[in-house]
Amino acid sequence: MSARCSTSVGTQSPEKGQWEEELKAIERKGLLRTMPLVSGMPGRLIMVDHRVALNFSSNNYLGLAGHEKVIEAALDAARRYGVGSTASRLIAGNSEIFRQLEDFIAQWKRTEAALVFGSGYQANVGIISSLMDERDLIVSDELNHASIIDGCRLSRARVAIYRHVDADDAEQALKRYPGRRKLLVTESVFSMDGDAAPLQDLSFICRRRGAMLMVDEAHATGIRGPQGSGLAAELDVIPEIQMGTLGKAVGVAGAYVAGEKSLINFLINTSRSLIYTTAPPPMTAAAALAALHIIRSPEGERRRAQLYENANEFHRRLKETRSVSNAVSAVASHIAPVVIGPSDATMRISRECLRNGVFAHGIRYPTVPEGSARLRFTLMSDHTKEDLAKAVSVLSDAAATITLHHSRECLC
Repeated sequence: MSARCSTSVGTQSPEKGQWEEELKAIERKGLLRTMPLVSGMPGRLIMVDHRVALNFSSNNYLGLAGHEKVIEAALDAARRYGVGSTASRLIAGNSEIFRQLEDFIAQWKRTEAALVFGSGYQANVGIISSLMDERDLIVSDELNHASIIDGCRLSRARVAIYRHVDADDAEQALKRYPGRRKLLVTESVFSMDGDAAPLQDLSFICRRRGAMLMVDEAHATGIRGPQGSGLAAELDVIPEIQMGTLGKAVGVAGAYVAGEKSLINFLINTSRSLIYTTAPPPMTAAAALAALHIIRSPEGERRRAQLYENANEFHRRLKETRSVSNAVSAVASHIAPVVIGPSDATMRISRECLRNGVFAHGIRYPTVPEGSARLRFTLMSDHTKEDLAKAVSVLSDAAATITLHHSRECLC
């Protein structure tokens, strides 16, 4: 064995020691992350670390991940196409089911074409880094998702950050900085706060300032707009670039971008996160297509209506609960953050909730800004009124007990 490959028993590499020290530093800050062990389907009930609990941490907003028609579509596709694509879409992985799914999405989104990616992260990184370069300007909301942030970084474009949902500040950034091409990018419904971007104002600003508008509809797809087609459609806004995911309300996996045919063809030729990866399994495309048919059906309308009702009921109960009322957002949403503040208190409350049968995961820096750690409750159409009442009761008791050891100002 060469000296390069040999190791001595009882020694550790410098790299291992480095990782351990950095992990200890993360732990000292109260930011060490672990992965909960989940069993079974992500329905209203879920088994987490061997405890059965009400599920308020899944993005399965419409309950479609366990829908019989969606499961059957996946099984049928697995029998027909196999369980894996085994090649890039530009080589031998472009199954016909992807074309069917993309045609359906384009028609649903009222665009010329659509393109499916393996995940929302791959889509945002691939879209932004392909369309923009060092000669260009990107104007981005300060609370945009990490995938948007990373896409901006990879593009090497100048990036100007504007205050959250502040259209005037966004316009000032477009005026202030030069760029060969200009792109304004925002989520439509924000993943950690549940609030909505002022898309009509942003669209008007982009037209006035000669900028493209990109809207990430990850948490609005299937929920907002006509037939669940998104917040942009609800507000009659037509962004040049419409991105959305298939792994949240749709209940499966993957993501899409919809727009002009020339945009889609350009991304097929330039998007590295599409070109240099194995295509998603055809069975996920078939399952997503089945789920989208449900979303556009009367059943989908009923599920959306129930989700809205649950969001309003949950928000009302939170606002009426003394121990957390100041920590709740002003507007009801299927994403309901309860901002605690300190990371340690947030995670203790989350653990206490799970101990009492409610799974609401704590969200900390760097996912959210420092000092704004929160429990992020995500609602489902399958939740009952009794589920909502129990969640608020358990949260109230946990918050009242644990925050006795912290300043009341911690509940932001």
